[in-house]
Amino acid sequence: MKFSVISPVYGAEKLLPELVHEIEEAISTITDDYEIILVEDHSPDNSWRIIEQLCSSNKKVKGIFLSKNFGQQYAINAGLDAASGDWIVTLDCDLQDTPSLIKSLYEKAKEGYDVVFASRQNRQDTTIKKTGSVLFNRLLGFLTDTEQDETIANYVLYKKEVVKAMESMGDYRRYYPLMNHWVGFNSTKLPIPHAERTDGRKSSYTIAKRIKLALETAIAFSTKPLHLIVYFGMILMFTSLFTGVVIAVHYIITGITVSGWFTLFVSLWFIAGVLTIILGIIAVYIGDIYIETKKRPSYIIRKTINL
Repeated sequence: MKFSVISPVYGAEKLLPELVHEIEEAISTITDDYEIILVEDHSPDNSWRIIEQLCSSNKKVKGIFLSKNFGQQYAINAGLDAASGDWIVTLDCDLQDTPSLIKSLYEKAKEGYDVVFASRQNRQDTTIKKTGSVLFNRLLGFLTDTEQDETIANYVLYKKEVVKAMESMGDYRRYYPLMNHWVGFNSTKLPIPHAERTDGRKSSYTIAKRIKLALETAIAFSTKPLHLIVYFGMILMFTSLFTGVVIAVHYIITGITVSGWFTLFVSLWFIAGVLTIILGIIAVYIGDIYIETKKRPSYIIRKTINL
């Protein structure tokens, strides 16, 4: 039984030695056959130099250096493509997802589950970050008609068959919480404590970035925004008809005409704004189709170590 542990790395040079140490301590209680894959997402610090040192002293540690900053989900994608384990774990590099709990995830999987999600309890994050996470998941869940849990992130244990199923999807845009939902399989979640980040570095995910990611992901994985345009158009049409009837009835009863200049001015600008939004949403979908037809790789590897 081989295990692969994948961690996307960005801005974590101070944490990497401890990360590898804790992963090894946890995995060694399960099996001696394992690999630790650190995917450096073109971090601005010296993370790759630390990965090189770790790989040179331990052949079980493997390094992947991406050619530019592709983003966390694509770094995970690179790690999953390189993994050879029967069971595969993904977790962040900031040590807030405690590696020592890998064994607990595996014990839960042995009950008959193909995927085990770590559900973070009592999150040790700022109020802004936690609020951003809630808004992100609520918006994403609404736009994709899926149930999104803000306590679940990238700390997940997969059976190899699940990873292969996600690879077969072939989507350019990657967002694994939604891909997990789409491929199915027997899954569960395990409550785990959430640790504080000890290096003093703040998360690079702002609320604005999370909302942007939610919109892009929703468009990539759902057609609901297009349906919402249709519903909004119908509401606008019936509202206009109702307003016209009210004005007509008002004229019949009182004989007083309503000045049309202001109404016409507001209506034209309102309709122009609505049309612009509609065209913008359609344009984004067309843009995504354009990107998909190019069949570009989701990531490019600059160099690897021990792979």
